[in-house]
Amino acid sequence: MYLSGGVIPDLPGKKVKLRALEAGHAAALYSVWSHPQVNRWLAVPLLSSPEEAEQLIAVLLQMSREEESLRWSIIGPEGGVIGSCGYNSWQLQGAYRGEIGCELLPDYWGLGYMREALELLLDYGFAVMGLNRIEAFCHPDNLRAQRLFQSLGFQREGLLREYRHTDAGFQDVVLYALLRGSR
Repeated sequence: MYLSGGVIPDLPGKKVKLRALEAGHAAALYSVWSHPQVNRWLAVPLLSSPEEAEQLIAVLLQMSREEESLRWSIIGPEGGVIGSCGYNSWQLQGAYRGEIGCELLPDYWGLGYMREALELLLDYGFAVMGLNRIEAFCHPDNLRAQRLFQSLGFQREGLLREYRHTDAGFQDVVLYALLRGSR
């Protein structure tokens, strides 16, 4: 179990802090997840209200209790929620790998906040969860995310054709991976 008593730990950094999702973050996360510049890269339907975001948070928290997913809100330097990140899934027995995902409000792009959040996430995955491989999937046109993953040491491993199905149809993704030994 990676959660002490079922509690997702805070992961503090210099610029940002990762804090477990909570219902009180719903309005802020709705702003993130429904922002047109963010949502275009997500492989999920557009949320229609903060109440839907609160429902999604409840589902994600239940998944964390069942050790299927771990998600944090990204708390910015002013103390507000500016994004989210986490492990969408993982497999330990026989694989020791996990898949990460992340979103950040565009006002905070290019300031190093997501980089620091992902560094905290990677440290947790390798040191606490015992992962050997961490993967990230990017839309082929999301060059900003691809540059970020490459700057963190991830290697591009290839294009997965029509890997995801979204409201817009089947979608290709670029697979990136980081190995514990290459960090």
